[in-house]
Amino acid sequence: MASTYVNNLGLEEMATGDQSGSWGTTTNKNLTLIGEALGWGTRAIANASTDNMTVGDGNEGDADRSLAIKLTGGGQACTVTLQGVGSNQLTVSKVWIMYNSTAATLTFTSGSGANVAILAGETKMIATDGGGSGGVVYDLLTSVNLAGTTKTAALTNAGDMLVGDDLTLNSDSSVLGFGADTDTTLTHTDGSGLTLNSTNKIMFNDVSQFIHGSSNEILSLGATAEIDLTATAIDINGTADISGTLTNATAAVKVAGVETIYVPAAAMYPETTGGSSVLTQVELSNGPELSVLDFAADADDHAQFSVIFPKSWNEGTVTFQAFFTVTGTNTGTVSWGLAGLSRADNADLNTAFGTAVVAAAKAHSGTSNDLDIANVSGAVTIANAAADCYTFFRVLRDVSADSQTGAARLMGIKLFFTTDAKNDS
Repeated sequence: MASTYVNNLGLEEMATGDQSGSWGTTTNKNLTLIGEALGWGTRAIANASTDNMTVGDGNEGDADRSLAIKLTGGGQACTVTLQGVGSNQLTVSKVWIMYNSTAATLTFTSGSGANVAILAGETKMIATDGGGSGGVVYDLLTSVNLAGTTKTAALTNAGDMLVGDDLTLNSDSSVLGFGADTDTTLTHTDGSGLTLNSTNKIMFNDVSQFIHGSSNEILSLGATAEIDLTATAIDINGTADISGTLTNATAAVKVAGVETIYVPAAAMYPETTGGSSVLTQVELSNGPELSVLDFAADADDHAQFSVIFPKSWNEGTVTFQAFFTVTGTNTGTVSWGLAGLSRADNADLNTAFGTAVVAAAKAHSGTSNDLDIANVSGAVTIANAAADCYTFFRVLRDVSADSQTGAARLMGIKLFFTTDAKNDS
């Protein structure tokens, strides 16, 4: 009976009584083939859509039989059939470690069953089942349980990640990066945890913690990322700096920024010299009655009011917007100006206002008693501005800058100021 090549490595199996005097040569060759099957090889992939890797019968120096293979060449996506020769063509059951060093994806097949694709630059451990025409190629590292400590130079997670215990970042690891296509879930074993979805949102559930080692930093995200905090309680031990808008499910959360105060004419009083009229109540034929100060057209009239800004005020400049009306049909413009002065405890009240700023003139509609909303002014510098001060304002009509022939009836002033703290504590 002649020798045959019947196993997965294409080794020669001698029949009883065969090859008298040559057993050593055949055995040594088989040992060489076994050694090659446990070693490293390099193999060029054809620049074509298909290629074959063949475990030949008794072929020494055949890289295709190697356990670990560096795949070179190529040039396009290629489907590679893993096979034997002759009648064993699709019945080879073998393990390969494939390093795809080509520039294209290589898909490995061994029949009509499942295939395994290896992206350019990546390595996978695969196996064929020797199932003939219906053969399957398996990705052996699809489900791996690593009981000990595993270290990597870099880790890219393409799917869900289950963390069975605490996830800790060392003190020199301040940033976790997630790309725009992120669709990843980090789940605690009890179902709670940290979720990243395709819109780059991060959601923390009730009992989860995501802590950066000794510095207690939590997470750093890109400019377009969003964080949804759905925990019932959030403890922040240090300072949280928020430059945008902070909201919850039902209402906006107060943050530092521009705020307003409205001061009605009823809270103002005319100056003793060159002042506006005293407070006048105007009864209209329908609707509300107006409480106004009249500023004449023949000279600059003045009135004053005062406010106490919150402690969170940044003691910077303010702007203002006047609300007024005209009883008459003249469409001329009205110009309003404002000056400010702050006084602290024990400071002399007999001190001059800062420089008045006049807003751009606003034309009356031409309909008697129509509401006129003036333009917002430029920055008004308040003399001696400081925290916890009493602040006086002087409002005027600058007739040299307007053209309205009738009296302008001031209804109120809206002040815009900036805070630099979230509250007054």
